[in-house]
Amino acid sequence: MSTTQNKTAAKQPQTATVEWPRLVADIGGTNARFALETAPQQIEKVEVLPCNDYDTIIDAAREYLKRAGSPKISHAAIAIANPIMGDWVQMTNHHWAFSIETTRQSLGLETLILLNDFTAQALAITQVAPEELVQVGGSKPVANAPKAVLGPGTGLGVSGLIPSNTGWVPLAGEGGHVSFPPFDDAEVMIWQFAKKKYGHVSAERFLSGAGLTLIYEALAIKEGVKPQKLTPAEISEQALSGSSPLCRLALDIFCAMLGTVASNLALTLGASGGVYLCGGIIPRFIDYFKYSPFRSRFENKGRFDAYLAAIPVYVVLSKFPGIHGAAVALSNHLQGRCNNTAALGGAGKSASNA
Repeated sequence: MSTTQNKTAAKQPQTATVEWPRLVADIGGTNARFALETAPQQIEKVEVLPCNDYDTIIDAAREYLKRAGSPKISHAAIAIANPIMGDWVQMTNHHWAFSIETTRQSLGLETLILLNDFTAQALAITQVAPEELVQVGGSKPVANAPKAVLGPGTGLGVSGLIPSNTGWVPLAGEGGHVSFPPFDDAEVMIWQFAKKKYGHVSAERFLSGAGLTLIYEALAIKEGVKPQKLTPAEISEQALSGSSPLCRLALDIFCAMLGTVASNLALTLGASGGVYLCGGIIPRFIDYFKYSPFRSRFENKGRFDAYLAAIPVYVVLSKFPGIHGAAVALSNHLQGRCNNTAALGGAGKSASNA
């Protein structure tokens, strides 16, 4: 995974820079969350706009700024559910496609940076308050050790934090698209169902809102039952109410699968600093999740059972962590930009993969 292919910035010096407020956003496949940062980590006027209501990201940003009172903005950061490989962004789970530089110019910004949404989630972990974390198993995190960050939502986001002499370094990657590893016969059957439907079966195929529906469909067909057209929320509701044993089994398997993928990431990163589960799905059934098959599966790694048993897992309850992470990234970028500008004798330039 690379830390340089996750963030692209466009900037152009202006004569009347306005330091505050700054525009920060977290854009997923379903919703675009916008806010103003009026001082370091002081987030105000949060608005959630459905992505499908707007033809372009520029339209959504303009609508938000209009609702926020049309403030003068010089600097902005957008966390987005997509890899950032250069100036052109084509969203994976939505139809928006755009040039970062054109977007900057259209919004009249001096600085615009984009970063992967789960890199922003990882940066937000550095700011999260203890009361916004719910621990699920494990002991205490090891100080200055890597942390794993992942979470199911519209897709599956994956990142991590690596300690360095200058602070925490977020990892940029697309770990949600790794090939899914079935654990037992039931998961092999579900995997085969998905493979016939999609070909390659990524972890995100199961560990997302649509993934819960996919698991339910596979189980229903296996049992010779016609699947109902249920949303992920309806499956969860019927599972927790006890009205549908099939929905409960689907939710149990979903949590077990998340345990497998989370432990794989923890082993890969050596994440003795903890595993942090973000995204909007898990907090909706946090009381069930604490006692779900997640933790037992997380620790089920043969010779490394004890290693994983010590690693704490935290469910992040922060309402808008991506926005806070985008603010951290923007602050880091502007500090670096100021140093670079001074070194260049005041000359401005466009920055890519900054």
